[in-house]
Amino acid sequence: MNIAIVCYPTFGGSGVVATELGIALAKLGHQIHFMSYKQPVRLNLLNPNIHFHEVNVPQYPLFLYQPYELALSSKLVESIKKYDIDILHVHYAIPHAYAGYMAKKMLAEEGIHIPMVTTLHGTDITLVGNHPNYKPAVTFSINKSDVVTSVSQSLKDDTLRLFNIKKEIEVVPNFIDISQKKTSFTDCQRELMATPDERIVTHISNFRPVKRISDVIDIFYNIQKEIPAKLLMVGDGPERKPAEQKCKELGIKDKVIFLGNSNEVDKILCFSDLFLLPSERESFGLAALEAMMNKVPVISSNAGGIPEVNLNGISGYLSDVGDIEQMSKHAIDILKDDITLEIFKEKAYEQAERFDVNEIVPKYVAIYESALAIH
Repeated sequence: MNIAIVCYPTFGGSGVVATELGIALAKLGHQIHFMSYKQPVRLNLLNPNIHFHEVNVPQYPLFLYQPYELALSSKLVESIKKYDIDILHVHYAIPHAYAGYMAKKMLAEEGIHIPMVTTLHGTDITLVGNHPNYKPAVTFSINKSDVVTSVSQSLKDDTLRLFNIKKEIEVVPNFIDISQKKTSFTDCQRELMATPDERIVTHISNFRPVKRISDVIDIFYNIQKEIPAKLLMVGDGPERKPAEQKCKELGIKDKVIFLGNSNEVDKILCFSDLFLLPSERESFGLAALEAMMNKVPVISSNAGGIPEVNLNGISGYLSDVGDIEQMSKHAIDILKDDITLEIFKEKAYEQAERFDVNEIVPKYVAIYESALAIH
């Protein structure tokens, strides 16, 4: 199949999953055409089956905000005709589903009918999409999609609760490629980050308020009072500076390392002992899954779809949002001795195997084939 994938190119979960899906499909022999305003951060163009088409948005002083969705719709029409695209898969409802629908209507005027699959990822539904300024357009776009999927049962439930949806929504969870897991890296020099007696705790996110970065710092503060430890903060965003200031105020500045955004997440996780994800909302928890793939147990909130990924008492522990004391206690319980830590590490990996690419991608292929058969 010739498949067009529309996604955001950033470090966020939706862009990562869309990119990894395209890469996996390309390995199966499908021709994958990515459409975005910039090359996705995890996209490797060395595969001859992968193509990237940049969406250029002309800058005009007439527009306070440049109309990206119009440029994207036009690019989709042009590319679908030029490359004989069979199916369109848009990730994130805003504005991709809306732009995709407009492209479908323009193509229909020329007698070209192409099915569109829309995958819902999280804040496009629960936060941004539910805003009164966007809700009618999001509802319309979802209902006009040929197939709708969500990355968790929790997100499906939220979508049906918040919107007047008339389409069936199929749950297809996010995934990871277990085959890429390496037990060690030649440059995995743990001693650069911590002394042999210190545990390494890690958090990876885009440092938005919803990630509750302050809770991460508080949990680690409690951990390091009981166990020698270092905290690795991977990512960037509006909450980074307040977090750095809080570390200074708590007197743990020398125990917390802010690494910024990184394309070497696996190398960071390879020497991590525990992952913190105390999010206020999380449609799935892809960062937690990537940690578990690297045998890193997870201390998390029980928000959204996280309980579908992190099993309480097995791959880590779940707590109510904001329950810093319980999260701290669970973290210390896991880290306090090597035997307990090793058991949780192995169980985390076993849970991650359930979300391997070879288990999930065939579900998308079946969805494409079904949509094409109907069309």
